[in-house]
Amino acid sequence: MAKQTPMMQQYMQIKAQYQDAFLFFRLGDFYELFNEDATKAAQELEITLTSRDGGNIPMCGVPYHSSANYIKTLIEKGYKVAICEQVEDPKTAKGVVKREVVQLVTPGTVMEGAMLSEDENNYLASITPFNQQTYVVAYNDLTTGENSIALLEDGFDGVLSELFNRPVKEIIVPPMFDENHQKALQDRLGVTISKQEENTIPESFQSLVDNLQDDRLITGFGQLFNYIQDTQKRSLDHLKPVYQIQLKEYMTLDMYSKRNLELMETIRKQGKKGSLLWVLDKTVTSMGARTLKKWVERPLLRKESIEERYNQVEGFMEQFFERETLRESLKSVYDLERLAGRVAYGNVNARDLVQLKQSIGRIPEIKSLLASFDKPELKALSEQLQPLDEVHDLLEKAIMDTPPITVKEGGLIKDGYNGQLDDYRDAAKNGKQWIAQLEQKERQETGISKLKIGYNRVFGYYLEVTKANIHLLPDGRYERKQTLANAERYITPELKEKETLILEAQEKSVELEYDLFIEVRDQVKNFIRPLQILAEQISAIDVLQGFATVSEEYQYTRPSIVEEREVSIEKGRHPVVEKVMQNDTFVPNDVDMPEETDILLITGPNMSGKSTYMRQLALTAIMAQIGCFVPCEDARLPIFDQIFTRIGAADDLVSGQSTFMVEMLEAKHALTRATDKSLILLDEIGRGTSTYDGMALAQAIVEHIHNHIHAKTMFSTHYHELTALEEQLNHLKNVHVRAEEYEGRVVFLHQIQDGAADQSYGIHVAQLAELPEGLINRANEILAQLEGSSSEGNSSVQIKDLENEPDEQLSLFKEEPIPFKETKQPSERSTNQDQVLKQLSELDLLELNPIEAMNHLYTLQKQLKK
Repeated sequence: MAKQTPMMQQYMQIKAQYQDAFLFFRLGDFYELFNEDATKAAQELEITLTSRDGGNIPMCGVPYHSSANYIKTLIEKGYKVAICEQVEDPKTAKGVVKREVVQLVTPGTVMEGAMLSEDENNYLASITPFNQQTYVVAYNDLTTGENSIALLEDGFDGVLSELFNRPVKEIIVPPMFDENHQKALQDRLGVTISKQEENTIPESFQSLVDNLQDDRLITGFGQLFNYIQDTQKRSLDHLKPVYQIQLKEYMTLDMYSKRNLELMETIRKQGKKGSLLWVLDKTVTSMGARTLKKWVERPLLRKESIEERYNQVEGFMEQFFERETLRESLKSVYDLERLAGRVAYGNVNARDLVQLKQSIGRIPEIKSLLASFDKPELKALSEQLQPLDEVHDLLEKAIMDTPPITVKEGGLIKDGYNGQLDDYRDAAKNGKQWIAQLEQKERQETGISKLKIGYNRVFGYYLEVTKANIHLLPDGRYERKQTLANAERYITPELKEKETLILEAQEKSVELEYDLFIEVRDQVKNFIRPLQILAEQISAIDVLQGFATVSEEYQYTRPSIVEEREVSIEKGRHPVVEKVMQNDTFVPNDVDMPEETDILLITGPNMSGKSTYMRQLALTAIMAQIGCFVPCEDARLPIFDQIFTRIGAADDLVSGQSTFMVEMLEAKHALTRATDKSLILLDEIGRGTSTYDGMALAQAIVEHIHNHIHAKTMFSTHYHELTALEEQLNHLKNVHVRAEEYEGRVVFLHQIQDGAADQSYGIHVAQLAELPEGLINRANEILAQLEGSSSEGNSSVQIKDLENEPDEQLSLFKEEPIPFKETKQPSERSTNQDQVLKQLSELDLLELNPIEAMNHLYTLQKQLKK
């Protein structure tokens, strides 16, 4: 093996400390990568892979000045990047220039604006286990300094639910963390997993945890903090004191409910459009958008806090013009949270400080506007705002209005801010004027009109005379410096003296400007905490005005929060479906669940709106408990402590679980955790297994909720036999979605009415899906024969048979298979149609779950279209 060069030895020593990261090794104007890093980076970044030392060492590189885009690509793919810089001057270095990793960039510790989403937090989280049931989950957003922590005592499932639907990019765990749990985190949340052992908080940062009383919380945050400190290697003065999330103060929304209700993103496209957030987001600042997400994640449980938000929203709604003026003012406020973070972190530039100045300059106007509202709650918001005039005045005096992005090339500091800088600028300016005057003087004295004074970095200032005019120069007037093809360049002692003064003034001016900029930045740094408080206040104001805007636009109503276990909604609407429909009219429906009614058993055909009806209640409850008005004409709602949902068919390919298993797991989650203050939504429970298994499970679940949990529940089903439970269970009520037949076709009216549905309209739905006419006719024949068989007592599906045949699957076709009947003469039907009808007649429909049935129908339909 060839001996390594000193530089490669240095590289290998540093790389050994960062095995799980790409090492960006600074060589001149490039970051170079070697060995496995180079091979993998070339593939991920689509850059050229080369080699060194005769092809033995793979190598690739990216330019220093454009490295941010390459780092962003790697971070977005979940990788880490260690930035290794030269930390001594190459001119004075003896041997290999000393290099060190100055920052480890990871998905959860990104600080560069180009790598961040403006309206979304970039959370780094940590999990610290104490036993199988007890975990501490801590969060940090390095860009804003936010720190929060929660103690979870309901096992690892509770950890997954807590982390789900939060924009967590990276999770820190201790070295011996359970491998199955690590896999679950990566598979379900798609995050980067990192390890951290040290959890002792340094004395200088103890103030961050002064408000935490539980040692487990301090240990959990210590694990997170040490990872941040190890990776960032710079000032963390902007970190806020740790806020303990008191979970008992917020509605619990488990992982399944957050997904099923599509609060932040849709299940199918995983995008914002079509979610509740999409409807509610009328914020105008990026800070407000992030705060809205936090509020939707954690609906409130304290009635006083909810009512306070209602009053604030109502105040904004009552004064439209003032609210619109406020919205316009808020649009001029930049991201104070992240600007403050960049100031403390040390990567702020002059343009950032100008944005900070402009934002602070809007605060007096916003404060005055809030004071003009009639509601005392809005006047109180005005009184809380503290304009930071001192910071504004400093930035106004010091920083240029249109500075460059770079901070080391001058043009940052205004004239008049610093006397020494003004002197340098004056010297540079006057020196250039002297140069211009000298040029004019030499032209006149030599008679050479084309004589000029130029400058380059090699020779400095020079006089240039074309060869055609050289004969006009008096001997010895100038000292020759350079000969060109068609000209000669000269210098004079006087010119070189002025050159020294000018260049020295320019160089010292740039150096002094940088020093002054750092000085201004450090002065602003003293106001980090007031800036963060101001950002939190502006964010809340933005969300509240957004609630007022959306409530007025879509005619939402202020709900009444009641102490009784009563749900009463008049003409309620689904906020998302209503917005998606736009010009179409959404059919509103009432929800009537007085104290004595715990369960609504909902029947009706597919596509009639049962799931929509159920979801709209859950979304209405969530909107009410985050402080927004709700889509209805009137609403009386209790405060729900938890919402559990099982809506829609979905399998879990990640864990290899079938639709029915997922259905049962979600049902179990609700049944074991719900209280009488919870809301449960169960849609078509039991459909994933055979008819009598499913019906038995569905009835048992309804009875269990009714007799033991007493939660407000909506339970939709196609098992019409369950509607008889209304006679047996005092707190259950039947409702159905109204549908009518018109000229042989079903018309969905989307209206909820009391009582059970009279039929399922399944074949009518198939007809709406435009299945072949012959198939529909045949299905009607089969249905008529089945209904006739059942009415004569000859059906093979009597419930009593369950006891006699426990080991066999029951089928409607088991004892007396229904003979296939021709609906047309053979000559009128193609062979292809015969095959399709034969396959249809052989299908055992009751042994298929809905997805399997749809797949079979889709296949048959494709065959008919051939």
